[in-house]
Amino acid sequence: MPSLRLPEIRARQITDADLETVVNLLTRGFEVRSRHFWQRALTRLKSHRTPGGFPKFGYLLESDGAPVGVILQIFSTVPTAHGWRTRCNLSSWYVEPKFRSYASMLVSQAIKYENVTYVNVSPAMHTWPLVEAQGFSRYSNGQFVSVPALNMTCADSDAQVIGVDAAADVHFDSFELDLLTIHKVHGCSSLWCKTSTGAYPFAFLPRLAKGVMPCMQLIYCRDIQDFVRFARPIGRYLTARGRPLVIIDSNGPIPGLVGKYFSNKAPKYFKGPERPRFGDLAYTEAVMFGL
Repeated sequence: MPSLRLPEIRARQITDADLETVVNLLTRGFEVRSRHFWQRALTRLKSHRTPGGFPKFGYLLESDGAPVGVILQIFSTVPTAHGWRTRCNLSSWYVEPKFRSYASMLVSQAIKYENVTYVNVSPAMHTWPLVEAQGFSRYSNGQFVSVPALNMTCADSDAQVIGVDAAADVHFDSFELDLLTIHKVHGCSSLWCKTSTGAYPFAFLPRLAKGVMPCMQLIYCRDIQDFVRFARPIGRYLTARGRPLVIIDSNGPIPGLVGKYFSNKAPKYFKGPERPRFGDLAYTEAVMFGL
């Protein structure tokens, strides 16, 4: 009786030549997303300034050379309390049902880089135990929905909210200008809160709460306390544009803000040397892919 030959399974980096194959896999794996959605996502990844030495797109799982799984990765360089560090957002993980037993091979390749902080910012509820089994820890347990325009005072009476394209004739960081400009291209509302002492950056992503209520998700600021400090002028600016609510990742109510905390809502995970801070989802799938 002839012996059964086991398939040759391997995980390798995705290349430009694989992009159509990756689109096919992701379209099959995520039926609620169109081919156009994934084509746009990969186009954005291709143009993204990936730090040197890291995968441009992520990893592909193959069985005898045939694609059977994929995981996308967004590598970026971000400022932290300990200097500039590399962060990787793991996203859009799919393996064909017949090959699910090999999924760990795909993940182990994707998270093999040392001194990288990996984040998973939108794990489906049924995957939470699996994500934790892979060594990830929660850094955000829920979300705070704020109504910033209801804040009664602003300590900076001269604070002025302006678009990123407006001339900021006060000090600002060139990295932040670059970040705000890129995020505006990706659909964010990128703003400066200008005071006599400097310009403070903010990026918000338009969302629909419960699918119907226009709101914003805080994508980037230097510090959550900056948002608290300028909540009233920012809230009035956003409310005038039909977005009165701002969603912020947190582990509880945020002192100084009017709103409500929702526990166990959209938890976020990390693995690596730098615990992510709240108020920094820059260059993640939320912005890059619109997830």
